[in-house]
Amino acid sequence: MPDAGPIAVLPHRPLTVGELLDSAVLLLRAQARVLVPIAVVLAAAEQFLVLQPLRLAAGTVPPIWWLSDGSFATYWLLLTTGAATEAMIIMLLGNPAARAGAAALLGRTARPGEVLHRAGGRWGGTVLFALVVGGLMSVAAFCGPLWFAGFALLGAVAPALVVDRVPLHRVLPRAGALATRSGMRAGMIRLLGYLGWWILRVGLASGTILGLTQLGLVDDYWAIPVALLVWTAVNGIAYPALACLDAVLHLETRIRTEGLDILLARAPAGTPEPALLAAER
Repeated sequence: MPDAGPIAVLPHRPLTVGELLDSAVLLLRAQARVLVPIAVVLAAAEQFLVLQPLRLAAGTVPPIWWLSDGSFATYWLLLTTGAATEAMIIMLLGNPAARAGAAALLGRTARPGEVLHRAGGRWGGTVLFALVVGGLMSVAAFCGPLWFAGFALLGAVAPALVVDRVPLHRVLPRAGALATRSGMRAGMIRLLGYLGWWILRVGLASGTILGLTQLGLVDDYWAIPVALLVWTAVNGIAYPALACLDAVLHLETRIRTEGLDILLARAPAGTPEPALLAAER
């Protein structure tokens, strides 16, 4: 099993919150050449094609895009759309991240082509559930505080689809069930991870943009394009990191609550990997 520091990417035991966050970073580091380029492309499409027209309509200004002089209704639409698009991107990245996490649990590092290959990837279902997750998160964000519940409950959608390999009609119930086990431990850790990366994203993006402006390196004409590029770069790291957190959190929850580590230890030699990790054997 690949090690880095005191713990492996996914040791066969329950982990502390700190170890889970470390494991997500280790998984991201191992799969960065696959996940980060995809994330950058998706984040650029989100920033330039989806959110920027709404920002202009809402009258927001960089670097954090607060409402300045515009319609609050349009600004609220901007927030709900942003919640939907980032949830969809994390869901799409969750497919290769979950497959890489499964390989790490079995003691190997997944090859780049392996985590993107169509065989066993259930990509059609992934796209379908990305749209479902986006719709649910849009409605939850529109209702304000309900966003927290939505984000907490939907982290295991991609892993349930591609690792547990449950039927499509059971993916959402399976994700919700895993998130609420042990006093909603997995859901709360997912929210904690999001909060940590949100603070880091805002700090890095706003600090970089304001720093460039104060140094006179960016004038008013280039302020918005530079802001969009900076947010794309920051989210290009944050989104795959959150997808990796979903992957390791899902597998650790199964170890903690379903005895997945025991099932793996007792599995007959030569059992195919998908069958080893399937939720229904």
